[in-house]
Amino acid sequence: MALSPADIKANYPLPVYNYKVEIDGETIAFAEVSGLEIVVETITYKESNTDQPGAGPNVMHMPGQGTPVNVSLKKGYVKTKNMPVFYDWINSIKLNLVQKKDIIVRLCDEEGNAVVSWTVIDAFPTKLTAPSFNADSNEVAIESLDVMASALTMGED
Repeated sequence: MALSPADIKANYPLPVYNYKVEIDGETIAFAEVSGLEIVVETITYKESNTDQPGAGPNVMHMPGQGTPVNVSLKKGYVKTKNMPVFYDWINSIKLNLVQKKDIIVRLCDEEGNAVVSWTVIDAFPTKLTAPSFNADSNEVAIESLDVMASALTMGED
């Protein structure tokens, strides 16, 4: 029995190529976004074993503090469009003075409607990588901006 389009829409995972990125409210095209992850450090605590038979310490593992969010944004170099997105932002950093921005990555369905969103909160640039140059290559010039943020939230739209 063939699946209906409604069954496919309800049960099939979304492809990763249909996404939108907003930085500070402006939608910008990117070739790749990576690093959207929430990581919690763990704490290992050991104490003497008093309740249970046998040798060795009683070992407990528990969640610790969250780690900063590190996101990489890659974009093909387009004249007059990349400078404000990448270079001007990282160049504006002075000692402890930086314009922090929220970045929203939205995974979209086949109609372009957002289904789930990741919000990178208070991001600031930490690294700008120029394209790799190779005379034998036939690829487009891709540059990368790494940002660090305070937190990452996720929600369905």
